[in-house]
Amino acid sequence: MLRQILVLLPFFVVGFGAYLAYLDYRIREEFEGKKWSLPARIYAAPMELFVGAGSGPERLEQRLADLKFRPDPLLATRASYARRGTSLLVKTRAFRFPDRAEPARTIRVDFDGDRISALTDLDKGRSLAVLRLEPLQVGSFYPTIKEDRILIKLAQAPDLLLKALFAVEDRDFYQHAGISARGILRAVWVNARSGAIVQGGSTLTQQLVKNLFLSSQRTWWRKINEAFMALILEARYSKQQILEAYLNEIYLGQDGARAIHGFALASQYYFGRSLSELQLQHIATLVGLVRGPSYYDPFQAPDRVVKRRNVVLDAMAEQHYVTFAQAAEAKGKALDVLADPHQPISQYPAFLDLLKRQLAKDYQNEDLTSEGLRIFTTLEVDAQRAAEAAVGDGIKQLEQRAGRRGLETAAIVTRRDSGEIVALVGSRNPLSAGFNRALDAERQIGSLYKPVVYLTALRNSKRYTIASPLSDRALRLKAEGGRPWLPSNYDGKEHGTVLLSTALAQSYNLATIRLGLSVGVERTLETLRRMGVSRKGPTFPSVLLGAVSMTPIEVAQAYQTLAAEGFLMPLTTIRAVTSRDGKVLQRHALKPRQQVDTSAVFLVNTVLQEAVSQGTGKSLYALLPRHFNVAGKTGTTNDLRDSWFAGFTGDYLGVVWVGRDDNQPARLTGAQGAMRIWGLTMKQIAREPVTLARPQNVAEAWIDRETGLRSEPGCPTAVRMPFIKGSEPPTGRACGATARTAPSVSDSLF
Repeated sequence: MLRQILVLLPFFVVGFGAYLAYLDYRIREEFEGKKWSLPARIYAAPMELFVGAGSGPERLEQRLADLKFRPDPLLATRASYARRGTSLLVKTRAFRFPDRAEPARTIRVDFDGDRISALTDLDKGRSLAVLRLEPLQVGSFYPTIKEDRILIKLAQAPDLLLKALFAVEDRDFYQHAGISARGILRAVWVNARSGAIVQGGSTLTQQLVKNLFLSSQRTWWRKINEAFMALILEARYSKQQILEAYLNEIYLGQDGARAIHGFALASQYYFGRSLSELQLQHIATLVGLVRGPSYYDPFQAPDRVVKRRNVVLDAMAEQHYVTFAQAAEAKGKALDVLADPHQPISQYPAFLDLLKRQLAKDYQNEDLTSEGLRIFTTLEVDAQRAAEAAVGDGIKQLEQRAGRRGLETAAIVTRRDSGEIVALVGSRNPLSAGFNRALDAERQIGSLYKPVVYLTALRNSKRYTIASPLSDRALRLKAEGGRPWLPSNYDGKEHGTVLLSTALAQSYNLATIRLGLSVGVERTLETLRRMGVSRKGPTFPSVLLGAVSMTPIEVAQAYQTLAAEGFLMPLTTIRAVTSRDGKVLQRHALKPRQQVDTSAVFLVNTVLQEAVSQGTGKSLYALLPRHFNVAGKTGTTNDLRDSWFAGFTGDYLGVVWVGRDDNQPARLTGAQGAMRIWGLTMKQIAREPVTLARPQNVAEAWIDRETGLRSEPGCPTAVRMPFIKGSEPPTGRACGATARTAPSVSDSLF
């Protein structure tokens, strides 16, 4: 027997050595180059506070609640606020923006009705011109394993936190070499005496090994691996390195699909506070969770958590880390956890879908899911919520009006002056992460194409003005396959000779086709490309009435160019990207370039205001005040399949589509369907009316609405119209004289 043992011993020694070498290699490979996969954090645009801002106290309180601030009349900690009459007192948290760090402050915000009347920094006793609140985190990009953590250095951990850990988890941390026989015996004795699990036998090093390298299965083989790996870890690395890794790695809870790792994130998740702000009772609660975050869940079993917390406090007092009086005082405190700590991984999935597509141009997916990037977006939470509410309420009303269910929708809202996308809805269910109609639904746009046709014509001021007479009479065209195409107006009527402005404002099909054919279908498509939509399509005459398929975001890009007075501003969701340590990696720079003549765009926008005030969009003013002077256009496709509206106020541009995924008729015109959702959205967020900046080469003249010729001021049929200087029509009849009809510039073509 002995001989057999001696024969096998070398093999055992070699095998055991290989086993230890493997464990050592694995530990060094993973621990020395330990690089936790940190998800990218995605932030909405921050709320800015300044005197005169239209932000009532209720809106500010709602934003503070979104940021997990807590009402506290004493303002005992950061991230707290108190209502005092018409004022709000707020203790903000420090936050690092891409351009500068915003320090923690104590501020007072005074209100006069729904506007801020004063903004004061109470710490320095002076007025503030503007204050940016920290932005709301609206999502994250995670790797396959959805672990989340906030990395800290050992020096950032409160001393009481370390003492609490030593008291209940590893009293001999600085004496043992990875495993502690004395600790195991002590734990058995203490637990037997108390009749409950008060202390554990595993050292902090063993717990770290289990979290980093092993599964949670309770088997002898796992415990053997754990013990040897703990010994190797202690031999290779310092106690400080091990303790720092432990503080960042330990699992402390679950937020939906997101795993909460490390004390820094757990402090924010459970209490809405940084580690440095935690009081004794908070620290004891967090350390109590180490024993089992699922069993000791503050939201599901608060009584159980209180008992565990008190055990931690007693242990700290017994080992003289705190006094018994301090422990008793902490025991008398409530758990003080947040009422709603949940942080959605993807709060606005349609917007985040576009964000990820735009980021993919510059970043690998691994960078987005593991480098801890901080992505500052253009999303405005109030605008997004307004759009979602408008979709929710609007679709229900529209289905009742249309008499059928199954309607779908998409909506995009941008900043008129920058092209920043502030809201995006890809479905009637905004939380749906499925098909994103705002980006991917290609539908015919109907009359939304007409401004492109009229802009093409008005670019040639020598031939066309907004007072040019057009023929709105029936015509017969050869269509594909040789069959005739007999287009008609929506109302089934012919309107004779009409002014160009009237044809666009009233969305006359026949006049539009005649005008489009006179300038050339291909030239209208070239104008569309200038407006930012690089889409190749057929050059059939039906394109002039919108028989071209586009996505809502493409429509938004085209109309953004109109809203920006002919300057192309690529739509974006990104303001800046920083590394986890605050270094700016990318910053969105506004670089508009003029693509279409500003004067021609001014003329089209003037008519689009008329389209809303007197034309197909006039019912919009049942929702919005008339002084907003909205410029917009309805769109309806054949058989009422698609309902569109695109338009802008002084501050926002929006595009809405309503239809069915199966391409069956929605039974809604643009004004009946999409325009209502657009109006409900803008009613909540728009604050500025449209004021068109008239170019220097544009002047106004009095025009006879019946003839399109210059008229005397004050005539019953006279109206002021803008013209590019030198293109004004000749003088017509005198006031009260018999009307004479000007010849149509397009009549002779057919």
